[in-house]
Amino acid sequence: MFTGIVEELGTVLAVEPAGTGARLSLSGEAVAKTLEVGDSVAVNGCCLTVVRKDAGSFGVEAVAETLARTNLGSLQAGEAVNLERPAVLGGRLGGHLVQGHVDAVAPILEGAPHLRVRLEPRLLRYCVEKGSIALDGCSLTVVEALGEAVRVELIPHTVASTTLGRKGVGSLVNVEVDVVAKYVETLLRAGAGSPYSAAGIEGPR
Repeated sequence: MFTGIVEELGTVLAVEPAGTGARLSLSGEAVAKTLEVGDSVAVNGCCLTVVRKDAGSFGVEAVAETLARTNLGSLQAGEAVNLERPAVLGGRLGGHLVQGHVDAVAPILEGAPHLRVRLEPRLLRYCVEKGSIALDGCSLTVVEALGEAVRVELIPHTVASTTLGRKGVGSLVNVEVDVVAKYVETLLRAGAGSPYSAAGIEGPR
């Protein structure tokens, strides 16, 4: 689980084929310092497993499914990526609950700082004004969700410290909508009743 607060802007060192997937070598001195083989790390908001660790760099592998559903498949050596280590239980939750399970890639309609991204209707329904969304792993607040797009406003720090400040119109970002909204929708569709009413007791007010 992640918070969507990007810790470091890393760099792709190499991308190599690995079966039907790919092996990525990434630099990120601050993040790599505490990672170990087997740890999880978010790369542009996508949760991956560390398979190699060196001083100041590390390697991860992405299966074909991951490459097909995220923007990791188009990465090339020299590109910047957003890096975040998993949240520590008991630590501060500066953003929102981000799983690192990318829902889709979406094109940018307007660049930073008034970032506007086109979303499919199946995802746009989870976006509400003042709600949360993760774009390339960055936890952001929805300013507007109308028609076919969602808009967020980026502060100068976010523009300078993440990939979102480097991407223009037409660039693709990884999108993860709020998982809480998806759970609520699923429960409502199933017609799930309250466990309090089922037990014949009064629930919390």
